[in-house]
Amino acid sequence: MQFDIAIIGGGPGGSATAISAARAGLRVVLCEKGPYGRDKVCGDGLTPRAIGALNELGIDHSVAHRIDGLRMIAGKKQRELSWPTTDRFPNHGAVWPRQRFDNHLLDVAIAAGADVRFNAEALPVVENGTVVGITVNGEVMRSSLVVLATGAQGAAAKMLGAVRDPDETFGLAIRAYAPTPRHAERHLEACLSLRDEHGTPIPGYGWMFPAGDGTVNIGVGALSTMKGFKKLNLNTLLDQYAAIVRDSWSLGDYIEKPRAWRLPMSCVRRHGPGWVAIGDAAGFVNPMNGEGIDYALESGALAVKCFLDNPATASTSYDRQVGERFDSFLRTGRRFSFIIGHPWLLRPGLRIAVGTQAAADITLAVMGNLIDSSTPGAAGRVMRLADNTLRITDPLLRRTRAKA
Repeated sequence: MQFDIAIIGGGPGGSATAISAARAGLRVVLCEKGPYGRDKVCGDGLTPRAIGALNELGIDHSVAHRIDGLRMIAGKKQRELSWPTTDRFPNHGAVWPRQRFDNHLLDVAIAAGADVRFNAEALPVVENGTVVGITVNGEVMRSSLVVLATGAQGAAAKMLGAVRDPDETFGLAIRAYAPTPRHAERHLEACLSLRDEHGTPIPGYGWMFPAGDGTVNIGVGALSTMKGFKKLNLNTLLDQYAAIVRDSWSLGDYIEKPRAWRLPMSCVRRHGPGWVAIGDAAGFVNPMNGEGIDYALESGALAVKCFLDNPATASTSYDRQVGERFDSFLRTGRRFSFIIGHPWLLRPGLRIAVGTQAAADITLAVMGNLIDSSTPGAAGRVMRLADNTLRITDPLLRRTRAKA
């Protein structure tokens, strides 16, 4: 069978690729290793940037629970901020549980004409160093471009070298659902001042994402740059955080067993002859919040655009354009993670992050994935300055990193 684009993975990035390709008249197949209706462990939050990407794709997101801003808590300091109104992104996000969100996008892809297959674990077919298609259950499907949308890197990514850089930051997170009378609130809540059971400050945060359906997605995440990371017990950390918010949220017991996942934040190789990696598979995860759905949606659509422009140069053009859009900000976040891995630097950093309105506005932009290479204003200037400064100090940051 011959396709223009073959996609491995049925998450938001894979679906965005399939939708864009099918609507452009391309022959596209998407292979999802799970069954239809499978759940994906996630925080379920959609940033304003993600809503903007859904708007670009023409996706109806009215069934999702609208979110108008973020409540940030650092120690005794609390700020409740609204998402900003900009020329680039809408001034609201959403919470859309991944089981329903992913299924909706797959339904749209199928309606657009994509050949979507479930219970189909695909691997790339390589001939003379070029990816020429995929194989699924013994069936070979040839394609002009293969898109890795596999999330945290698996077997297909390993075959092509699209793996996490072992010298770079990664994250771990865990989430559960719990009933709360505050389920319809319009603000996310992020506690930036968590500690583990030994009292060590956590470079990460705890979250309460109201889903509007009687429940809240409660979770915690941590970066690998913290002292004692390898011994961190995520279940214990989640329980500690739940105890902190139980009274204020009138939180009920977990509806199901908490589930954990790994957050890749780098990629050794994200393109090659005949293939590209998008979303989490390409390491497009913000180290400051663990969010990557918006990057997955954007990078999937960009891969199709590059293919339509010129199939012969699609992979190299994609790598250049996606790098221009994301690399500076994500690189800065990874380098910054080595700083906040030190408890004695994390504590004053948190005070600064929410200490003034100007600083809080920049923190909000970072937490909302609203910054990239073309961001105007103070937030853009600060991040460009941080990128240049941290580039110079990067060797020192790595030598003095906290012991995991």
